[in-house]
Amino acid sequence: MLIQRGGLKVVAGLGISGVAAVNFLHDQGYRVAVTDSRAVPPGHDQIPAEVQTSFGKLDQDLLLSAEEIVISPGLDPKLPEIQAAIAKGIPVVSEIQILRRSTDKPIVAITGSNAKSTVTTLIGLMAKDAGKKVAVGGNLGRPALDLTKDDPELYVLELSSFQLETTSNLNAEVAVVLNMSEDHLDRHGDMLGYHTAKHRIFQGVKKVVFNRDDSLTRPLVPDTTPMQSFGLNAPDMNQFGILKDNDGTIWLARGRERLLKSSDMYIQGTHNVANALACLALGEAIGLPIDSMLETLKNFKGLEHRCEFVKEVNGVRYYNDSKGTNIGATLAAIDGLGMAIEAKGGKVVIILGGQGKGQDFTALRDSLSKYAKVAVLLGVDRPIIEKAIEGTTTLLHAKTLEQAVELCQKNTQPEDVVLLSPACASFDMFAGGYAERGRKFVAYVNALN
Repeated sequence: MLIQRGGLKVVAGLGISGVAAVNFLHDQGYRVAVTDSRAVPPGHDQIPAEVQTSFGKLDQDLLLSAEEIVISPGLDPKLPEIQAAIAKGIPVVSEIQILRRSTDKPIVAITGSNAKSTVTTLIGLMAKDAGKKVAVGGNLGRPALDLTKDDPELYVLELSSFQLETTSNLNAEVAVVLNMSEDHLDRHGDMLGYHTAKHRIFQGVKKVVFNRDDSLTRPLVPDTTPMQSFGLNAPDMNQFGILKDNDGTIWLARGRERLLKSSDMYIQGTHNVANALACLALGEAIGLPIDSMLETLKNFKGLEHRCEFVKEVNGVRYYNDSKGTNIGATLAAIDGLGMAIEAKGGKVVIILGGQGKGQDFTALRDSLSKYAKVAVLLGVDRPIIEKAIEGTTTLLHAKTLEQAVELCQKNTQPEDVVLLSPACASFDMFAGGYAERGRKFVAYVNALN
């Protein structure tokens, strides 16, 4: 579909994706303007001088003069300035929509409440190792429109619900919603609104991958659409899942065929087994050779701050899951590691706490009761968390993350794991967010002996 180059394109919201959108549209020969509510928005110095700018507030007059508005994912389309433009019939689209319109190359599209970044990175590596010229980004790393500079033969995109709510007919080669748990309800209103936004990823999709263990990930698509599933159970013929030997060995499998022992991967925990299976399903959909994918899987060490293996100290393994800033992510980590060490009598010692974002922490009770021997609580919402989970396991308090790590070491024995997966944001204690929290945790663990 060609775009007319006459009308004005207004980018609403700057930042990393807004800058990429401005520069891409300008390079394509469009008339471009940008508006942002911030007086000095990030990236304002990275756009061409001839682009019209209006900063300090969203410029209603500028928006109403647009042929099309390209909205940054951080801006809510329900803002009155955007709604006024919609009421006038002005299209409001995401930068993902602009990308789709600008290329005929296949897109692997990935979303979900958790594990998006791990799966996006891993399938990107699988494609690269298989010899594909691939560009990886979107909600992760490089913005989608920046990837066009690579002239790839394949795009692998992590997509957030914020990006998807203003994207139509993505027509992905293959798409997946990895999982669904409560998140961003302050933006989407309720779980239905969140689900609806996520499932826009399937509009026009050619092939579907879905999670058999989460019914909310299966889309309503035409019966003729090829569908492939993954799950943490024995798979039907041609599906991906796990098979267990009598000695407890877990195999990644396709139908009855055993492909790889889970213990042969660096990334551990059943949630990472699910991530690996999702990647195998996605890779199969775009024709990647299975042997090449399995080789990539064996060498993949995971992402920083996402259930990242740090170190083993006296038979106890330490994992940094500082990116676990919501309950769904933390549940995946507890259950994944807990199930993996259960057979050897190991237990989880977890560090929880920070800014709770109004979540209901009682959702952690069952998993803590089953897999955790100790939970060390810290941060501003510690009292709320303690009240929600008391009676599940031994609860200890720490004033600092360093003290929390020391308490974990004192309360573990060989085969246990120590898990930083706070289920909370971190700005009450760390100005640098989850990344700073994770780096500090890694430093404290490395100082143990």
